Amino acid sequence: MIQIIAGEKGKGKTKVLIEKANHVSQTAKGSIVYLDKNNKHMYELSNRIRLINVKDYCIENYSEFIGFICGLVSQDHDLEVVFLDSFLSIALTEGPNISLILEKLKRISELYQVDFVISISLNKDELPEIVRKDVIVSL
Repeated sequence: MIQIIAGEKGKGKTKVLIEKANHVSQTAKGSIVYLDKNNKHMYELSNRIRLINVKDYCIENYSEFIGFICGLVSQDHDLEVVFLDSFLSIALTEGPNISLILEKLKRISELYQVDFVISISLNKDELPEIVRKDVIVSL
């Protein structure tokens, strides 16, 4: 399953994402990963959540980002939820590629039973129509 937290920059998406991650960590039976573009929120996350700074892994385009996600999924069979903060930045995507990468994440989610919770700096009406139903919070 994919869930999206949408809204313009500075509207509080990261705060909502961190709260959701910490809440999920209280009941999750599997692993939880939080992907971000820096380590800024390390101390706001539960110690049960693995924070990964995507910028440390030399990802140069959205295809490499999908490969990175597949690597995470393949190395941890207990992976339950992946939180993606600043999605457009860490996935190195924009425009029509957004639909492509979100569809790939949906397929990965279905194949490996891993949930993705994504914060994206776009308003709900700016998102591709196919993923608007996945928006859980619109700020």
